[in-house]
Amino acid sequence: MASVKGEEVVSNKQVILRDYVTGYPKESDMYVTTGSIKLKVPEGSNAVLVKNLYLSCDPYMRSRMKPATNASYIASFTPGSPIVGRGVGKVLDSAHPNFKKGDLVWGMTGWEEYSLITETDSLFEIQHTDVPLSYYTGILGMPGMTAYVGFYEVCSPKKGEYVFISAASGAVGQLVGQFAKLLGCFVVGSAGSKEKVDLLKNKFGFDDAFNYKEEPDLDAALKRYFPEGIDIYFENVGGKTLDAVLLNMRIHGRIAVCGMISQYNLDQPEGVKNLMFLIVKRIHMQGFLVSDYYHLYPKFLDTMLPYIREGKIVYVEDIAEGLESGPAALVGLFSGRNVGKQVVVVARE
Repeated sequence: MASVKGEEVVSNKQVILRDYVTGYPKESDMYVTTGSIKLKVPEGSNAVLVKNLYLSCDPYMRSRMKPATNASYIASFTPGSPIVGRGVGKVLDSAHPNFKKGDLVWGMTGWEEYSLITETDSLFEIQHTDVPLSYYTGILGMPGMTAYVGFYEVCSPKKGEYVFISAASGAVGQLVGQFAKLLGCFVVGSAGSKEKVDLLKNKFGFDDAFNYKEEPDLDAALKRYFPEGIDIYFENVGGKTLDAVLLNMRIHGRIAVCGMISQYNLDQPEGVKNLMFLIVKRIHMQGFLVSDYYHLYPKFLDTMLPYIREGKIVYVEDIAEGLESGPAALVGLFSGRNVGKQVVVVARE
């Protein structure tokens, strides 16, 4: 540690994006370096200085690794600078009226040991610490809110409906399935390994699940699991899965388009051929961004915290220790290496 004009300066380990990425991201597209940072918010700012504790690995971060296009809804990362994502941190200094030293917060932060957060609009104070802090990267953070608004607000579910979820063991899918079961729906999920399929059936309580990699004909697989068709599809994958689902939707079915991870690393996205079924089946298909629904966060917490405390919902995390493990953890999302919500531990409270 050093001191500049009475201000403490510390080393600050960071994960840097080397350059924009094409194709599948590699660990070598990022590197870890050590900079320095003053542990004091600049005078006249409205910023918050945090010590990062947990970082969230999320599929949408792949789109930030390439130059912005008209299909982007969030700014690209800056090559040569730390990558950015959602995380949990402890406030060390604050010039913002809503946050004070010692507060625990979650929101957008840098992939580094310490971050000066100047864009505080999406920063939330953590008031409930009887659950693991890492949960605020997942079940009580952005993925949890995504599952909640996508299922309840976009899909308008009813008891007894038939629900299909792709990438069902991931940070969002595992929650959607449990919400649907709590409501009394019939739920099937797809995942990419036997371990994940077993997790869906034995831990999350799905009625059934299958490994999409072992299904040469997804249309036939869906007809096997949903002989009467699908009322609600929670879309995390896109491509061939969406095409097959469209053939198997029921009249007035709903599709919540949350993500399309199968398309993120392709130079040319796959086409979808069966869109005519949107008309034939009168399907409502809606894309959504969780940021449009953050006003519902208090209501979401009122729902989720009792579920967690009473054991009505369980959550599986895949923990990577240390900032140095961040690049491998993030890249692993795109080969399905993670089991559950991928979290990087920077420091423990």
